Amino acid sequence: MRPSAEDLPLSGMKIIEFTHMVMGPATGMILADLGAEVIKIEPLGGDKTRRLQGSGAGYFPMYNRNKQSICIDLKHERGRELAQGLVAGADVLIENFRPGAMDSLGFGWEEMHAANPQLIYCSLKGFLSGPYEKRTALDEVTQMMGGLAYMTGLPDRPMRAGASVIDVTGGMFGVIGVLAALERRHRGGGGELVTGSLFETTAFLVGQHMAQQAVTGKPALPMSVRSSAWAIYDIFECREGEKVFVGVVSDTQWRRFCEEFELAEFASDDSLGQNNARVRERGRILPVVAELFAAMGRDEMLARLDRAGVAFAQVNKPSDLFEDPHLNAHEGLLPVSLRDGERAGEQTRLPALPIEWGDRRFGLKRDLPAAGEHGSEILARAGYDDDEIAEFQRAGLVGTPPE
Repeated sequence: MRPSAEDLPLSGMKIIEFTHMVMGPATGMILADLGAEVIKIEPLGGDKTRRLQGSGAGYFPMYNRNKQSICIDLKHERGRELAQGLVAGADVLIENFRPGAMDSLGFGWEEMHAANPQLIYCSLKGFLSGPYEKRTALDEVTQMMGGLAYMTGLPDRPMRAGASVIDVTGGMFGVIGVLAALERRHRGGGGELVTGSLFETTAFLVGQHMAQQAVTGKPALPMSVRSSAWAIYDIFECREGEKVFVGVVSDTQWRRFCEEFELAEFASDDSLGQNNARVRERGRILPVVAELFAAMGRDEMLARLDRAGVAFAQVNKPSDLFEDPHLNAHEGLLPVSLRDGERAGEQTRLPALPIEWGDRRFGLKRDLPAAGEHGSEILARAGYDDDEIAEFQRAGLVGTPPE
């Protein structure tokens, strides 16, 4: 069951988005999923993110649903005036371009705040204030700078995480900042500049490892060679050769695990009753468990792990999630139509916002927009008549809607 459009928590909120790539669009998508009206201002011809290939091919379809699109020539004075008029009636502006880019176009915080004192201005950058603030950054850059790549890879081979985790998490922090600023405004405050960043987001995520060093006096090792806090917290192979992660993280789980898999030797050994003692005996425990699982079929292994109540997971690829029974059972995947690229016009299913509101999910109000799809509609709502809109299109100030 989905909430009605009017029942969504951010219904009535108007957001103007000047974004590309991932962090800015992710911020806008989350707010759009929560019910805000999000207008994405794209350059003529559309956001270049639409045309990325390789590992960037999924950026646009994943992070731009539930939005409206208008293409405006911001290099032209009249085009900038049109966009400024849209911002004047907005609650929030989101941007994630290089430092100084919005100022050079006349859309910086000072100008927009003067025109709309109630505006929440969300600026998403590589770095917050400090010596690095003018530097260009990417998700991968700050994963390297912030120690996440070191913690993900081998000791002599740093490796970025397998998804744009800093872009997406940075976008989530952007949402938190926007919501906090809106709440302050509801209590009588005015507009606010909210800045989020990639580098500080990375530092926040690796803060647990900084704290680990503070507690132990030793630098944290990469996760690939870390000292485990539990005896069984590893990936094992079943008889078919498929890999399954198993984690036994409490004394109660250990007893249930031994009982379910008939590990009488371990169950009767009182010296293994406490977690830290089992960690010291990993060299004795793991070979026995690995041999046990290697002789067991996958389905039996998974069923017994579930019965034992321990943490486990088959090691999947992203492609496996399209058919995941849990995601498909309760609107965990949303149908969207691909707008660009070789498969334009086809439909796929992509992950919904990972939130339930009571027993409801936040779903799809608007399919992925084609570049400039809603331009005429947006300008009409802003008070322009058909003749004016047609003139803007003939003058090349506004892109024409797709046929």
